[in-house]
Amino acid sequence: MSNTPEPQKITTRLLQIITSRQAWNYFILPQQINEQQVTFLISDKQKTDEVREELELLYGKKVVLIPTPHEVLEKQLSFYYRKEQQGKQTTKRLSLESASDFLVQMIHEADSMGCSDIHIEVFEKQGKVRYRIDGKLSERYVISLGEYPSLVNKVKIRANLDIAEKRLPQDGRIFFEEGGKKFDIRVSSLPTLYGEKVVMRLLSKDSTNIDIATLGMSERQLQDFLQSVKKPHGIVLISGPTGSGKTTTLYATLKILNNHQTNILTIEDPIEYTLEGINQVQLKESIGLTFASALRTFLRQDPDIIMLGEIRDGETAQMAIRANSAWGSISRLLDMGVPPYLIAGTLTLTVAQRLIRKLCPHCKTQGPIAQGVFPIGYKIPFPIEKQHIPVGCPQCYYTGYNGRTALYEVIPINQEYAGFIKNRKDDIHENLLNDGIVPLSVRAYNLLAEGVTSLEEVYPILLNSL
Repeated sequence: MSNTPEPQKITTRLLQIITSRQAWNYFILPQQINEQQVTFLISDKQKTDEVREELELLYGKKVVLIPTPHEVLEKQLSFYYRKEQQGKQTTKRLSLESASDFLVQMIHEADSMGCSDIHIEVFEKQGKVRYRIDGKLSERYVISLGEYPSLVNKVKIRANLDIAEKRLPQDGRIFFEEGGKKFDIRVSSLPTLYGEKVVMRLLSKDSTNIDIATLGMSERQLQDFLQSVKKPHGIVLISGPTGSGKTTTLYATLKILNNHQTNILTIEDPIEYTLEGINQVQLKESIGLTFASALRTFLRQDPDIIMLGEIRDGETAQMAIRANSAWGSISRLLDMGVPPYLIAGTLTLTVAQRLIRKLCPHCKTQGPIAQGVFPIGYKIPFPIEKQHIPVGCPQCYYTGYNGRTALYEVIPINQEYAGFIKNRKDDIHENLLNDGIVPLSVRAYNLLAEGVTSLEEVYPILLNSL
């Protein structure tokens, strides 16, 4: 009988006594620490005496190593210590002894792991750091209440925020240039019950790999989309919730339209990618540089194309219509008081989109799909007998998912649909189906049937279609 202990949930505080690099180098997993000793699981393929000697020098206390089957430990390491992406900057051991160093190293680590947002938050007994990877948050560090304010202040100083102001939300920006890395970070602070919460969004400045053809549109959708955006006049509306990939679609579109004969102006909050040859303006409402004021000036800048990152008020909506270029949603424009005939006369295409996680191709498995698993009232487009299920493997860090793809609903606005807008007709589901336009819910169902994603991922989209 093996003496190896059963796998147990390991606390974040225990996990952070070693870095991902150290865990994989020594092939160890922390189990317990106290004033006298540290206990690790170690691969049964490792030379325990050599590893123990090095770890005792590192920690200055007794180290206990429990040999564990290599395959068992590899699975746990993949789950708890995500390896850095190839070609990314490596990190040193993170320590809160110097909040400044910890902040820099944490940003390096988050970038290397493909993290989009860093959440620094405080609760009654401790602070936490969580990373958002592939749309999901995972806890990475715990921070004592004594150390937490110092870390928050370091972030606010680098983002040019007022460290004395702790009662009101603040927004700032960090231009990060350390260790060969160079990118922008959008910073938002928010007062909460136990202190300030900070969210840092890592903004990639590299737009070279953005390609509209690879984002997730079907062949028909891509054809309709490209035909509309290349028209000399008109509005293209792209809508979706926060984090649905709208910005990526916008930049991919600008790349297509960008040439030396075209004057392109954008107003954004924030500027997430820099595009050579495009005049990009960063919103700054504190000094009066709003979407509406920027758009008013844009109309005097001899524009060919205007990209409006957001529509927040009726004035912006009205001006966007007059500028013949806007991004948003039809219903929002109508709610803001824009006359339906103006929208109908200028709108060429409306797009809705969402992001879903893709199943890991290395470990997904097939299983039966039971009756009654879909939302009550949802009518399936066609029956399916099997579904693919997330499993987990080293390639996906035992999450069962690897990357994300966008779902699109693309509606070209012809005379019939323009008439629907004028008459404020809401229910056009049958018209869309008759014209071969695939709704978001059907697109999601198709990807489920094809084994690209799971029922768990598409369920909210199917539910929203009712």
